[in-house]
Amino acid sequence: MNLLAFAVWAAVIASTALLLRALRRARPPVSGPAPVLHDLSEAAFLTGGPGTVVDSALVSLLGDGRLLVGGPGIVQARTGARGADPAERAVLLALAQAPSGWLYQVRYAAMREPAVQETGDGLAARGLLSAPGAGRGARRWGLVQAVVCVMLVPVSLPLTFVFWALDPEPRVPFILTVLPALLGGFVAGVVCARRARLRITPAGRRALAGFRQWYAADPAPRVQTALFGLRGLRDPYLREQLVPAARGTRLAAAQSRGRGTGSADVLGSSAELLPVLWCATSDGGGGSSGSGGCGSSGSSCSGGSGSGCSGGSGSSWSGSSGSSCSSGSSCSSSSGSSCSSSS
Repeated sequence: MNLLAFAVWAAVIASTALLLRALRRARPPVSGPAPVLHDLSEAAFLTGGPGTVVDSALVSLLGDGRLLVGGPGIVQARTGARGADPAERAVLLALAQAPSGWLYQVRYAAMREPAVQETGDGLAARGLLSAPGAGRGARRWGLVQAVVCVMLVPVSLPLTFVFWALDPEPRVPFILTVLPALLGGFVAGVVCARRARLRITPAGRRALAGFRQWYAADPAPRVQTALFGLRGLRDPYLREQLVPAARGTRLAAAQSRGRGTGSADVLGSSAELLPVLWCATSDGGGGSSGSGGCGSSGSSCSGGSGSGCSGGSGSSWSGSSGSSCSSGSSCSSSSGSSCSSSS
């Protein structure tokens, strides 16, 4: 192995080691020996983010008649309706403050309520969820490493002929000496980038699996929605109401952005912006300073080209392609942080 091949091997190994360290440091520390989930809202947040928390509350409110369907996609609250938990109260508050009764707008507004956003803060504080933007640096590093390793493969081919011309004695071709390192660096970069994109931590996955096992025999629609998202909802009436509402969350985010800027051009250019899923506080704890910002109209949480968020295939929360947010919502962040998910 010549000096250049040795340098390639050393660079790939050092970059991979530093990438693994950055990925490990991006994960929040776990508080306690075996973290557990406290309620269905926390399970829903791990399953699909604030969208699934609101969906499970809507299932309960629509199922027992506290919310009434007044037309296609329009709901109204029954007189005297009260929420049984913070998520349900957030939905009723969002409905009371909504300019109309469109369910997709109510869903989006409820996702931004502090009562829903702070659920993610509490999970992050216990090490079950990574704060938005926590793994962004590791993800970029992994992608850059993978791209560089791929680009070096064709570059090593002409170098092989150059070394043959300089030293015609039979020896292992240069491309064969560096190819294992480049392939390994590519695989490591891709795998680490995908892991950095996941919001739910290994401890969070274990806690969610235990919670699902505990409630496995409960057929209640809200329970199944909280544990598996809209794909776990079997009631055709509820699916008819909630699936279009979840799909309309992008539109609600664009409309909120347009009202916040007061420009019709922004609304048109923001049609592809991703709605808020979770805007963590600065310390990842349960404070309201960061969550409150998500609830204000026109705040940075409502989307923007500088938010650095990216949509995905539903794997950014739970790591499975069948995430509950199956209808098209993703995330945006505040204070320059970013997260990714889809629903």
